[in-house]
Amino acid sequence: MRFDIVTIFPEYFAGPFDHGIIRRAREAGVVDIGVHDLRRWTHDRHQVVDDRPFGGGAGMVLKPEPLAEAVEALRGESGNAVVVLTTPQGKLFDQRGAERFARFDHVVLLCGRYEGVDERVVEAVVDEEVSIGDVVLSGGELAACVVIDATVRLLPGALGCERSAEEDSFSGQGGLLDCPHYTRPAEFRGMRVPDVLLGGNHGEIAKWRRRQSLERTLRRRPDLLERADLSEDDRRYLDKLKAT
Repeated sequence: MRFDIVTIFPEYFAGPFDHGIIRRAREAGVVDIGVHDLRRWTHDRHQVVDDRPFGGGAGMVLKPEPLAEAVEALRGESGNAVVVLTTPQGKLFDQRGAERFARFDHVVLLCGRYEGVDERVVEAVVDEEVSIGDVVLSGGELAACVVIDATVRLLPGALGCERSAEEDSFSGQGGLLDCPHYTRPAEFRGMRVPDVLLGGNHGEIAKWRRRQSLERTLRRRPDLLERADLSEDDRRYLDKLKAT
């Protein structure tokens, strides 16, 4: 898979992709990540990429010409790139979005800045607009990192243990939050690991973990239950929790 990032701050990405899972995935050839300075597609002496908005108002807007040329150049390299703009106005990027992105061969990420990008760019060359939450950031670079990180770890060969991705919150738990996890020592400052995890009964452990995921999701993110993959036993347990 390939990601191409278009930004006015290419130096922003000097560190995030040089560590951990993404670094190993890049070294193994699982993913290729290119970072491109938007100013490369300007044609004036000062390499201007933004201008004042028509109609007045605060802030600046990224100009359409450099962005369109950047997309056309990068998309032409593969011919089938999906162009994504990071913006607060976009659709919420969640685990399902990451799973869908992981099936793409080539994604071009446009990092928004200032008051946004000229709307004609969205109409002409952008396939999707995504947001990582109801919050305004200084720019789309951090959002691009989140999109890439969430997607890369789902690619075959990216993780040392493929089950790690399968059992994550929102994925292997059927849309639920993950259960609590414990490691050695068995007792820490008077707090003991639940006995079920020490007993070696894998059936009981699986049942405990599932119920912990249900309880945690009900308490912290009840909205997820509306679209979670729930069995009849899950529903009975949730009804019991709600009644207490």
